[in-house]
Formats: sequence, structure tokens, C-alpha cells
Amino acid sequence: MIDLSFLQKLDKLTLIIRKNLTSNYSGERRSKEIGQGLLFADHTIYTEGDDIRHVDWKVFGRTDKLFIKRFEEERNLTVHVLVDFSGSMGFGSHKMLKSTYAAMMAIGFAYIALRNNERFVLSTFDERLLTYRPKRGRRQLAQMFDVLNNRKPKGKTSFESSISSYKRLIDSKSLVIVISDFLYDLDEIKNVLLKLRKNQVKFVQVLDPVELKLMLEGSYKLKDLETSDVLRTYISPALRKKYLRLLSKHNAAIKQLCEETNSSFYTVSTETPIYDAFYEVLSAK
Repeated sequence: MIDLSFLQKLDKLTLIIRKNLTSNYSGERRSKEIGQGLLFADHTIYTEGDDIRHVDWKVFGRTDKLFIKRFEEERNLTVHVLVDFSGSMGFGSHKMLKSTYAAMMAIGFAYIALRNNERFVLSTFDERLLTYRPKRGRRQLAQMFDVLNNRKPKGKTSFESSISSYKRLIDSKSLVIVISDFLYDLDEIKNVLLKLRKNQVKFVQVLDPVELKLMLEGSYKLKDLETSDVLRTYISPALRKKYLRLLSKHNAAIKQLCEETNSSFYTVSTETPIYDAFYEVLSAK
């Protein structure tokens, strides 16, 4: 369960977090596109065909020259947070399940968007995609609390199809944050990044300490939380070494794909204090 005390603690990081959001991708940073917005940008000399309604007559009175006022279009950023609730996110050997940790990260990102007066929205996916409408305000945040506190991880992951469906709901350049364990096929991840390439994308991988370190040895019965298949195996030092090498190779490939599409990839452990995880993600350049 996520309670309001989490936000009270997160509020201590507000100054650091807001500084990074504003400098990196916050809607408080106004677009450089020139259009019909309300924010004055500069003047340009009038040329035939320009809209005479934009002539600055005060400047004309002082200089006897025609200048056009140009304006910046102020475009607020929409923050989209997608959380993986497939069966594999129900694993947890530490203090909490991966899904609980991911949900707290999602609430944190939404809270930051709220503090910056951005529109934000939460969606979840497993075998199917559940979506909601982007809005501003505390009521939207309260709805996220209700959704996440009543959501249980189950079933398989339809990662690429879920994100492909969600892409059609993004109607402007946005910040898209996907929180998952990212134990997907690399081709799926590549295709998703290509579909989202016109947006600012952050992939936040949440893994349990056992998945990150595999500090186990001996005979174990392993259960696939998505398919319920059971595998009996013996975890030897050689097997652990191979597993860690494959995980490192997998994550390095995801990071490379993200770099190629100007996206970001972060890995956090559920044993890491949630506030430290936020600092790591949001202070990164």
C-alpha cells in the first residue's frame, strides 16, 4: 500500500527535483517555436504579407518603421507514466514487491508533474493496457493512488503491443516514463523506442536484489510468475556467473538502444531507498 506519508517525505527533495525537471524537460521551459502564443519573443521587420494585426504601433511611433511582434508558443508538457503490472513484477525478496516499488516511483513522477502544474496521467499494462485521461491537479493524483493501491501484478506482458496502442493516445510531444523490469526481447524494446522517438523517454528498470546479484547457491524450485511454469535447478557459482553476464549484456544493449534514440535508461533495486532512486534518475544528465 502507498500512503500520503510517502509524498511528505518526497517533498524534501522538491527543490532538487524541480531544478532538474525545469532545466531538462519541464513544461516550465517554454518552446522556442514562434507562433501565435501570448508570450512576447522579439521583433522582426515587417515584410509584405505579414499579418498587420501584429504590427507594433508603439515602436512605429518612435522609429517611423514597421516591426512585427513575434510570440513564443507556450506548450505545457504532458507526463505519461506507464507501469508494468505483469506477473513478473510480483516478485519480491526484500521489503516490497517490484510492483509496489514501481508504483511508488510512478506516484513520485506524477507528484513532481503536479508541483510543476503539468498534465499527467498513469496507465498500467500486463496482458492488456489500462489507460486514463491526462489531467492536472490533486484529484488526478488521488485517482492514481486508488488505481495503484488496488492493482495486483498478474499474467503475461504484452509490452510492444501495449505501448504501440498507447502511442496513439499521445497527441503532443510528451515525457513518457515506462517503469518495468524490462526483461523483454530486445527487438520489442527497440521497436517501442522507435515508436516513441518523437517524445522524451525514460525507461526505469526495477529489479529485486536477487535478480541483480543472484546471491544463491544450491537446489531451487523456480516458478515463472507469468506462466506458472516450474523449473528445478541447481544454482552453482558457474551458473551465477553466467546469469550475471547475460543480465549485464541485456541491460547494456537496452542502454545502447536508448542512447541511439536520445532516450534514458536507469536501473534501480528495490533495496535502494525510493528517495535515493529519484535523486539518481532526476539528477542524471
